Amino acid sequence: MSALLIAAILPLLAWLYLLPFHGGFWRGRERLDGAPGERADWPAVAAIVPARNEAEVVGQAMASLLRQDYPGALTVILVDDHSEDGTAEAATAAARGTERPERLQVRVSRDLPPGWLGKPWALSEGLRHADAAAPEAAPEAPPEASYVWLTDADIAHDPQNLRRLVAKAEAEDLDQVSQMVILRSEGFWARLLIPAFVFFFQKLYPFAWVNDHRRDVAGAAGGCVLLRRRALAAAGGFEVIKDALIDDCTLARAIAERGRPGGGRLFLALTSAAESLRPYEGLGGVWRMVARSAYTQLRHSLLLLLGTLLGMALVYLLAPAVALTFPWHGAGIPAALGLLVWAMMAGSFLPTLRLYRQPRAFALLLPLAGLLYAAMTLDSALAHWRGRGGAWKGRVAGGAALERGGNPG
Repeated sequence: MSALLIAAILPLLAWLYLLPFHGGFWRGRERLDGAPGERADWPAVAAIVPARNEAEVVGQAMASLLRQDYPGALTVILVDDHSEDGTAEAATAAARGTERPERLQVRVSRDLPPGWLGKPWALSEGLRHADAAAPEAAPEAPPEASYVWLTDADIAHDPQNLRRLVAKAEAEDLDQVSQMVILRSEGFWARLLIPAFVFFFQKLYPFAWVNDHRRDVAGAAGGCVLLRRRALAAAGGFEVIKDALIDDCTLARAIAERGRPGGGRLFLALTSAAESLRPYEGLGGVWRMVARSAYTQLRHSLLLLLGTLLGMALVYLLAPAVALTFPWHGAGIPAALGLLVWAMMAGSFLPTLRLYRQPRAFALLLPLAGLLYAAMTLDSALAHWRGRGGAWKGRVAGGAALERGGNPG
């Protein structure tokens, strides 16, 4: 058997596994954006929003939270992580333009203690305030909201999104409900790479497997996470993620393992009911987002890095390379198999492109996206080795803080 034929057969075998046997990740069937269910009672919710230098977008994000059509008690706590651009003032000004400004509380986090990263500490600070700010009505209930809703200062939600999250959690007795929000995809590079990011995330954490409580797969998307308060407490609170650069799935793992006797129950879905307000400017904008945490996802293991790079080459690059070089090698069967594999991967990308309303032609560019993400992962490792891993908003996570991982989202 020739080397070219082997180079075509190996990725074919990979896709023959991925398409039917890897949780149907590419179908994107797990959605949470329809009409919310109705309930006679709606539990109290405290939304915690960590923010650091988000003045440009925080107003729109806060307005979307304060305008939630939620019948139960809702408190929105913005935790200002020592911003230098007037984030707190922008949030307060936006609140005055809504019908429910009293829902918003703005708090400045205390100084970052040793061993904590900024976002987990801000979440912990928000929870400290939430426990005193949103008591439940029932006298036998603990003095805190039944749920905490974690969302970022650059995320805008439609008015019924909290209803959807709580109705889902209550109806199915879930400890965590998370949505992968729509990310901004403007300009060529973002249109190519952002849908691919979501595609790769679904492959890494197949949503159907996360939602199957018999499987040991825990995942979340940090932009929108609803947590049952008792499950969070049972898992150890936000201290369990205090040094996690990738905090969302680290927390999901803790909830799944310790959120209740026998393990917590998770749900993860796509949605079009919430969207990120943060633009990704050119190739560099996406590159910085991915390179910040990609090597952490690999637990800073050189062996996992090499395996990932080889795997990306096998799954996304090898077959198109065999097909495109047909004029030079002239081997018809390997080239035909290469085209078949390329068509399989392009077809699997179409549901994600439809979600992002991108042209079908971008499906043929998935190998290019795979090449770029492999390069971002390598760059993430190089940054870590240079002592610049995890740089974000003027801070660099270092030392022990980089020894925890979760997911790239």
